[in-house]
Amino acid sequence: MKFGYIVLMMLSVLAQPMAVQAADELVIYSGRSDKFVRPVVEAFEKKTGIKVIIHNAKSVELINKLNIESDKTKADLFLSNDAGSLQTASSMGLLSPIPEDHVKMIPSNYRAKDNSWIGLSARARVLVVNTKKADQLGFVKSVMDLADPRLKGRLGITHSSNGSFIAGVTVYQKKLGDKKILAWLKGLVSNSEGKVYNKHSKIVRDVALGKKDIGLVNHYYIYRHLDKKPDAPIRILIPDQGEKGMGVAWNVAGIGIVKHSSKKALAMKLVDFLVSVEGQKIFAEVNREYPTRKDVKAASQIPANGSYKVADVEMSELGKQRKATVELIDKAGML
Repeated sequence: MKFGYIVLMMLSVLAQPMAVQAADELVIYSGRSDKFVRPVVEAFEKKTGIKVIIHNAKSVELINKLNIESDKTKADLFLSNDAGSLQTASSMGLLSPIPEDHVKMIPSNYRAKDNSWIGLSARARVLVVNTKKADQLGFVKSVMDLADPRLKGRLGITHSSNGSFIAGVTVYQKKLGDKKILAWLKGLVSNSEGKVYNKHSKIVRDVALGKKDIGLVNHYYIYRHLDKKPDAPIRILIPDQGEKGMGVAWNVAGIGIVKHSSKKALAMKLVDFLVSVEGQKIFAEVNREYPTRKDVKAASQIPANGSYKVADVEMSELGKQRKATVELIDKAGML
């Protein structure tokens, strides 16, 4: 009886769903704000039962941490809001190539040449304008016009170490050359009058309040503000259009599997979810970002992908040219 009872108990235990073990946990080093990452991570956890631990810090700090930790790292994936940072991590040998079959749905210009990182969601560098001042801003057609002296004291920009700012400058360098962009940067220094912002959301807020007339931001901050305050006197201005325009600078947030992760197969499950239609829709609807999959539409509130001209600069260039861009920004004396 005792032996039979033990056998029945064992069979009963085996019949139950296996509890998720510590081995079925993933650690992400994330350079993105938690609010942009948490919704899609929670959807993955709910679907798979795999726990995801997110360690947040600036992308540059996390790259240095991964480099120092080397094969002792506990990180399984590196996530950043900037293609430049992702490419830097790749160039330092910190990431593992992802098999083509797992990422072929993402266009090649939104991932590394060796698939060591892939872009998950894209954002556009656009202008936010106070609608009450729009009549005074008719001369602004390009981001280059932000250096016009008529905008002195009226312009909102982020500080020069902001990843999106650096990436945007790289795109402008590639399209227009260092000499023109250096002069432009000096114009921004003059027009900002020593006041720069640490967050895009604060630029949008101040433009809405009339403290600034125009600002250079990532597109989704405009729509996140309008979600909360639909009557705010702001609108998007998409720069550099037309036959002669260079197009809008894009950047991608993306992810790579850490080279020294001991859970690459598990990490691949998260990557597969992030590039799935379900995962991509979360970036679109929750964050107001552009999915990098062409077969997933952007949220209806934002300009449709393909409805405006985008600068033809591959995302991997944002990392390869990062050092030169930072040097040019420093030369201009930006804060």
